[in-house]
Amino acid sequence: MSDRVAFVTGSSRGIGRATALALCRAGCDIVVASPELELNEQVAGEIRAAGARALTSDLNLTSHDSIRASFAAAYKEFGRIDVLVNNAGITKDGLAMRMKPEDWSLVLQINLSGAFFAAQQVLPAMVKQRSGRIINIASVVGQAGNAGQANYVSSKAGIIGLTKALAQEVASRNITVNAVAPGFIETDMTAVLPQEVKDRMLAAVPLKRMGKPEDVAATVKFLASEEAAYITGHVINVNGGMYM
Repeated sequence: MSDRVAFVTGSSRGIGRATALALCRAGCDIVVASPELELNEQVAGEIRAAGARALTSDLNLTSHDSIRASFAAAYKEFGRIDVLVNNAGITKDGLAMRMKPEDWSLVLQINLSGAFFAAQQVLPAMVKQRSGRIINIASVVGQAGNAGQANYVSSKAGIIGLTKALAQEVASRNITVNAVAPGFIETDMTAVLPQEVKDRMLAAVPLKRMGKPEDVAATVKFLASEEAAYITGHVINVNGGMYM
């Protein structure tokens, strides 16, 4: 049985799933949290098969009640949360001058506000136990910008600012807060892009390949480990050199 518990948002697929599996292999029990209930159960099955405990959670980051209930259930089941990975994110792309207000709001609500309110749920207990790791998944576009993604870019740039603010607030309690900024990664989110867009993006990657979810997960696993105890308020780029 593990003595550390990791809560991973958006862990039904892609980077979140890879992260949940990497952390379980590193000795964490996992809360698999997303609105995709069937996929949650599949990931939980993989975690249990690897020898860790798993709890699934129907997490809707647009609802305060859902966020509170989800974390309350996790504390009830495991008694503690040592690692929070704020990975959940959506896109609703469109040119700024035509972007619908609801598409702006929803992306900010899930990607940025959701991460903040999730952090709020774990901070009191982490402060009390004088230890904890919060790892936020940002994006290369939060650093470099991207046309047609004003909402997504703003949410990910916000994640970087949030990471630095929280890191300063809770460092004295031995809690580290860091961000990982993935570049062009093979996920369901990038699979739907037109081929010419993919070709253009690949041309901008010095390593000349897309990253894998496991590349990002390995970095999250490191930041959650004892080896990373002296790193906080930092953004680690996992982007193949796309942005330096």
